[in-house]
Amino acid sequence: MSYADEVFIANCKDILENGVWDTDREVRPRWEDGASAHTIKKFGIVNRYDLSKEFPILTIRRTYWKSAIDELLWIWQAKSNNVHDLRTRVWDAWADENGSIGKAYGYQLGVKHHYPEGEMDQVDKVIWDLKHNPASRRIMTNIYNFADLSEMALYPCAYSMTFNVSGNRLNAILNQRSQDMLAANNWNVVQYSVLTMMMAQISGFQPGELIHVIADAHIYDRHVDAVKKIIANPPQPAPQFCIDPSVDDFYKFTRDSFTMENYKFTEFTDKIPVAV
Repeated sequence: MSYADEVFIANCKDILENGVWDTDREVRPRWEDGASAHTIKKFGIVNRYDLSKEFPILTIRRTYWKSAIDELLWIWQAKSNNVHDLRTRVWDAWADENGSIGKAYGYQLGVKHHYPEGEMDQVDKVIWDLKHNPASRRIMTNIYNFADLSEMALYPCAYSMTFNVSGNRLNAILNQRSQDMLAANNWNVVQYSVLTMMMAQISGFQPGELIHVIADAHIYDRHVDAVKKIIANPPQPAPQFCIDPSVDDFYKFTRDSFTMENYKFTEFTDKIPVAV
């Protein structure tokens, strides 16, 4: 069994068996038909993935890892906030008529700040510190900018990454305020595992742990049956994820720099509604 399967199944069972419903109050999200999108949730879930052992991708359901990496590169490499620069359509519901999602995600990472080392954005500061000051306990990004929240189409869900070098291993913590377990959980785990591995490679370290901290881990009311169906699927061994070892510049990675070998999964073809 893939360790990612094991974690996802345990999280979903815990939420369904011990979670709290929010049906007793008004909620912001709506379904396409206008109905309130209620959830059952657990607060404060922490998952650890050792990237030196296996790549954390689900096999009980297919994760479209190439598309997940496309979005990761759109945010962290292109630092874009326009969906026209993105191959997938996952952000279309939040974009305006020009394709912009406002001052969110990639926009925040691309804003330059003044540091003792000079003017640079958050991504470049992480890269600089990993290469020149790896003992630092301040290697982090944060895109939850309160001053710009009113100009964001969606407040950042995955909002902070903290990188920490221990020995020859690069570890990271992903902080997430909110997690739609069915639509986005493994998608985000795959993305930030890849990001950690990319940062490790270009700075000369080995990938260590990704720790995923989720404040509000929830399953939507119209997702419950799909989640039950998925976690009953037979799990498979984890596939082998590979990065082109010749890439030593963060900005030279492309979607073709990554391969997945022996990825066996259960196909899930049911339509999954998205709450907005």
